Amino acid sequence: MRIIRYQDPQGAVRYAAQQPDGSARQIAGDLFGAHEVTSEIAQVRKLLAPVAPAAFFCIGLNYRRHAEEGKAPLPQFPVLFMKSPAALQNPGDPIVLPRRLRSDEVDYECELAVVIGKRCKNVPKDQALDYVLGYTCANDVSARDWQGKWGGSQWCRGKTFDTFAPLGPCLALKDEIPDPSALKIRTVLNGQTMQDWRTDDMIFDVPSLIAFLSGSTTLLPGAVILTGTPHGVGFARKPPVFLKPGDTVTVEIDKIGSLTNPVVEEK
Repeated sequence: MRIIRYQDPQGAVRYAAQQPDGSARQIAGDLFGAHEVTSEIAQVRKLLAPVAPAAFFCIGLNYRRHAEEGKAPLPQFPVLFMKSPAALQNPGDPIVLPRRLRSDEVDYECELAVVIGKRCKNVPKDQALDYVLGYTCANDVSARDWQGKWGGSQWCRGKTFDTFAPLGPCLALKDEIPDPSALKIRTVLNGQTMQDWRTDDMIFDVPSLIAFLSGSTTLLPGAVILTGTPHGVGFARKPPVFLKPGDTVTVEIDKIGSLTNPVVEEK
């Protein structure tokens, strides 16, 4: 099943299950608890990010080819950084290039996002997928100048500006994706394919990440894990390619769909 989160004509935020005919039926109850798909057709005024994350746990340098293009050694443990939940952006809404804290090196990163469905801690790797609700597309938008030069050796400043975490277009429940290591993932910028690879190139697969992140740490329902990006990012190109006003960037993942956002400047 694929789930959307949306705003109805009265402004209420609801969930619905997509149907084969293109319609969606409202979901009653708690998406992270007891719920059911009703017969009522969803009236979608605006499509929203499929979840409002309790937290963003983000993994860097998690594809072998991406580590190679950045001339970085393969990590011994997953490289963790965080994004603020306020960085969330909806499908179709703009990625805003920072101007108050200016960046001229804003980059795209297509990523598979994992949504935790149940509170968990110290999860064994062989049970990790039991705690997954589903998967969605993510763009880990990154201001490379703030990430590398001005962030005090931390990545968070360059990764967590407003709108730097687009998610969508839907949440594919885990029955749709029994093996998250067997997906094609790509970024298309202004019609040109920039990243095109497979999730089986991850250094740490999804069960390994959940086991690591839940170690001595509680993961709450709705927590989102961004699992890293493949090679082809803008900063590693010659010459570099950074996002500019007027661009359109799309993240595509097999079995989930396409997440598209325009790019504008902060006013």
